[in-house]
Amino acid sequence: MGNNKSVAFVGLGVMGYPMAGHLARAGHSVKIYNRTATVMQRWLDEYPGTGCGSPGEAARDSEFVCCCVGNDEDVRAVTLAEDGIIGALGETAILVDHTTASAELARELDAACELKGAGFLDAPVSGGQAGAENGQLTIMVGGEPDVYDRAAAVFDCYARSVKRMGPAGSGQLTKMVNQLCIAGVLQGLAEGLHFAEQAGLDVADVVEIISKGAAQSWQMEHRSQTMAAGEFEFGFAVDWMRKDLDITLRTARRINARLPLAALVDQFYADVQAYGGARWDTSSLIERLRRS
Repeated sequence: MGNNKSVAFVGLGVMGYPMAGHLARAGHSVKIYNRTATVMQRWLDEYPGTGCGSPGEAARDSEFVCCCVGNDEDVRAVTLAEDGIIGALGETAILVDHTTASAELARELDAACELKGAGFLDAPVSGGQAGAENGQLTIMVGGEPDVYDRAAAVFDCYARSVKRMGPAGSGQLTKMVNQLCIAGVLQGLAEGLHFAEQAGLDVADVVEIISKGAAQSWQMEHRSQTMAAGEFEFGFAVDWMRKDLDITLRTARRINARLPLAALVDQFYADVQAYGGARWDTSSLIERLRRS
């Protein structure tokens, strides 16, 4: 039991719910907070832990506090509000933000934690709901090396790959690169499959052969069949991708990075939203081509 930690987890969405569950199953002492009380109760029915009435209550006396919420505004609400996490952090505690948010917010939270004598890591994740449920997430981390090293016991519960990318904000910047690459690959895959359909080819046969060569990708392996079938109820939602691309494009303007493809794909996702596909997964770009 000597390696077990006291960990608070704030935000039990499709990612946070299983991540907190992995912590409890690993034997850590887990306190949870979620805005929707029924979700928190469902988690407590499934895992050992303690429910709390506010983010601050969850954070109090915890060695680690993880949060995984929606966007910058949501992170500020659970960290910087009167009953938020940072006000309740003890010295030497560590706040780990798994939300995909802005690098500016990460630096703001790092400074706020430093004033408390606490550590901070921005640690956005990749791998989707399946990765969270299977404990196979990729985590890109910004923060000080000693703080990163201390958080290994937490990350090990739900990650297959973790890497420190630099100081605070570097994790979020790396996640932006991740989302840019995914958006470009998905648009290319959508166009390729659409072309195959229009040319009268057997899409399954096409994918079988080209996936053995340079065109192979995770998206092709895991999404091509459902894209061909017009099924988009898997993985990361269009709304979430547009949120991430908005953060990325705003950051690009500040650092003078040119992202013409990302800006175009962002508008294509806006079209998908207009078709009623806001909650479809990101592979739904092909539906836009079919309806054009």
